[in-house]
Amino acid sequence: MRILWRLHGCCARILTTTCFGTAASNTSFPTAWKSLAQHFDRLSGLFIEVQRNSSFRMPETVENKSNPELYSPHPDVRGMTILDRAAFKKTITVPVLRVKKEVINRLLKSLKHMVLQRAGPKRVIDDPEDEHHKLVLLDPHKMSSEGSLGEADQKILEQFDIIPELSKRDVEFTYDCFKAEEIFQAVLPEGQDVTSGFSRVGHIAHLNLRDHQLPYKHLIGQVIIDKNPGITSVVNKINSIDNTYRNFQMEILAGETNMMTKVKENSIQYEFDFSKVYWNPRLSTEHSRIVNLLKPEDVLFDVFAGVGPFAILAARKKCRVFANDLNPESYKWLQHNCKLNKVDRTIQVFNMDGRDFLKGPVKEQLTKELSLSTKEKKNSLHIVMNLPALAIEFLDVFKHLLDGEPCSSNLLPTVHCYGFSKHDNPAKDIQDKAEAFLGTSLEGRCSIRLVRNVAPSKEMLCISFQVPADVLYKRQCPTEVSPEEPASKRLRPNGDSSEEKSIS
Repeated sequence: MRILWRLHGCCARILTTTCFGTAASNTSFPTAWKSLAQHFDRLSGLFIEVQRNSSFRMPETVENKSNPELYSPHPDVRGMTILDRAAFKKTITVPVLRVKKEVINRLLKSLKHMVLQRAGPKRVIDDPEDEHHKLVLLDPHKMSSEGSLGEADQKILEQFDIIPELSKRDVEFTYDCFKAEEIFQAVLPEGQDVTSGFSRVGHIAHLNLRDHQLPYKHLIGQVIIDKNPGITSVVNKINSIDNTYRNFQMEILAGETNMMTKVKENSIQYEFDFSKVYWNPRLSTEHSRIVNLLKPEDVLFDVFAGVGPFAILAARKKCRVFANDLNPESYKWLQHNCKLNKVDRTIQVFNMDGRDFLKGPVKEQLTKELSLSTKEKKNSLHIVMNLPALAIEFLDVFKHLLDGEPCSSNLLPTVHCYGFSKHDNPAKDIQDKAEAFLGTSLEGRCSIRLVRNVAPSKEMLCISFQVPADVLYKRQCPTEVSPEEPASKRLRPNGDSSEEKSIS
């Protein structure tokens, strides 16, 4: 990139100094200027293209989108709500290359970027006029703007002694030939957002359809099943996750009603009933990121564990894990997945409210861990709170949670708390909320990470921080002075004494 930039600048200087500097004495200046200007424009275009795409592509291999309707289904399908596959038939004219049979396989390897790659039509067909030749169907979108092969492709044909002459042939495209996105664009109202993406949970495709897509929901569901091998059920979320157990109501758009599913994430198997627990495949990277912060023998407290994506991954890393979830179904599948992955002996599971879990098992274990001397303690403590809608409100539990003398600051537990924000400055918003519930400032003592974009104006973030000692520990009250104690050991009366004020 730097070399191209320097060449770009060098050419600019040559054009300025050489051409303009000799204009008075060189009668051929206009011709020279035109020639150099053409080279300069080409180089400038090359530089801009490389800068934009970070990779260079030969101009003749760039897709020609001059006819965007070419791969669009028949216009009569617009507004269809019940899938009629037969209505998608359409005849498309494609370029054809005549090739000798004996070189067909080698040629296809060299020209695979130009060959028609569509489900349904064959890429190579018999030549009805010559049994010694085959016809190779080419992709019209991969041709040059003139509808011909590019220079590089023509050189390839010369190597195989093939005349670079193209003919045309009509090909029937059926429903099977079109991609899901092309079908949705043809069916849904023009100008409206089209949905072709979904979250895959085993054999289940999970959609979040918008209002304008709902009249087409069953068609959308069936198309997703047709176009995605292994998907046998499509569901749509019909409410937000606002109930106690973090699952959502859903309706089945197409396929089977079986919600029992199996998934694999970070080399770990999970089984659960998707209709009764919370699972988000888009958090796989976040699960591994947090566990990568841990070392063997570290302790992880998972306050809202779900079916175990944080807990089981940490246990496989030889960490000691305390995992909790209020939802009885999540608790059941958490236990099941611990056994399935053979970590049930290293994970203690609980079915409690998050506050009760923090005030009970977490407080008890923290007291034990932090009572050890610095020399004895070699592990670190982490608390994961992945309930983005509410987790930050649980942070007030840490205020004066522990008794006793504050431990060394490097032994204090690290909290990873998740939250949503619709604020213009989501990082500041999430920090302000955390500070409000902790009752202290986290400025310079926390890190905030954007996890994912949930909606156009809604972000999911993770704030990580060590719980400050003055928050975690109760203030120690001074021991009352015994009346038998000698007067010399009593506090001297002093109106400005802070100690005396605290006693009184």
